[in-house]
Amino acid sequence: MIVAVSSAGPSLDDAVDERFGRARFFVAVEADTGEIVEVVDNNVNREAMGGAGTASAETVSGFGAKAVVTGHLGPKAFSALSAAGIPGYAGTGRTVAEAVQAFTAHELEPLASMPTGLK
Repeated sequence: MIVAVSSAGPSLDDAVDERFGRARFFVAVEADTGEIVEVVDNNVNREAMGGAGTASAETVSGFGAKAVVTGHLGPKAFSALSAAGIPGYAGTGRTVAEAVQAFTAHELEPLASMPTGLK
């Protein structure tokens, strides 16, 4: 199963980015092996005037993610991921590798949408 992690950098040692839509990178990791499948620089969505959450949801869906680990999901990102059948999990305070390990161990809390207006 591929898990997409919002990340401050492109490696397993980088911190989980608190933001989803405006994350610096998405690191797609095969949860069973812990190996990186794909890394996406999220610069286009990060710099967008609007719609970053929805566009980022499309990005992770495009590389086959079955789950997302991040800090927060805005309402539009949450809706887009939910429509694609991709649940979100809280991975704040961990590296990408630690977040994926915690995900596979069922230690992460599911995320709900943040109220509108909070970022």
